[in-house]
Amino acid sequence: MEKALEKRLIDLDDWDQRVRADLAADGSLSEGYHPRMEAVHRANAAQLREIIANHGWPGFSLVGERGAYAAWRIAQHSIGEPAFMRQCRDLLRQASANGDAHPWQHAYMDDRIRLFEGLPQRYGTQLQEGQNGVEPRPLEDAGNVEARRQALGLPPLSEIIARARMNPPPVPTNQAAKDAEELAWRKRVGWL
Repeated sequence: MEKALEKRLIDLDDWDQRVRADLAADGSLSEGYHPRMEAVHRANAAQLREIIANHGWPGFSLVGERGAYAAWRIAQHSIGEPAFMRQCRDLLRQASANGDAHPWQHAYMDDRIRLFEGLPQRYGTQLQEGQNGVEPRPLEDAGNVEARRQALGLPPLSEIIARARMNPPPVPTNQAAKDAEELAWRKRVGWL
């Protein structure tokens, strides 16, 4: 295992989480993609891209459980770079098939990418505030989502929704404006 590489990934992820916490504390995180958060995501994606070029996907065997989790989260947050995020999804699929990453990590990445592309998610990992509280974003083949989740070791979606409804995310002051801004952003960066 590469201890220095593991530490590097964990430090990058910690930086992301510190900035996220700061923006959440002042309420600006829920109002759109904050420029500070975007700068962290882009810088971290550049670091992860370099690691992948030199070592391949940083899975359990290379960077241990914590390092692999940090790599996954950095990839999950590289939302301003569609081609890179898709590359990471493919690498995660391979790593999870080889036992070098958790299968649920691929599921989260796949769902997030599909939603950015305007497609329904497969695993129900992405939630939103709805008329009746927190609910999954649109699902492909909703009748079989629980079986797909179970196959990956994910808990039932009903449990996740119940937990999320106990502590709902902050609602933007103007949801319609936020949705329009997100759509414009998705087009600008190349998701659509």
